[in-house]
Amino acid sequence: MPKQKTNRSVRKRFKLTKGRKVRRNKAFRRHLLAGRSTKRKRKLRQHGFVSAAETRTYQRLLGEG
Repeated sequence: MPKQKTNRSVRKRFKLTKGRKVRRNKAFRRHLLAGRSTKRKRKLRQHGFVSAAETRTYQRLLGEG
């Protein structure tokens, strides 16, 4: 059976943690930031995690079973 290929676009956007959670960056940080509060922009700098329902899908796309 051939190896599972990694989806390259997913690999650039998501990372797996040691506990096999899928880490992602938050949206809404590209432009139109002048109207947003400093607190909101600071919170968007922190990473988020993919929901439990979608974790298995992203693990497969990342080639981790």
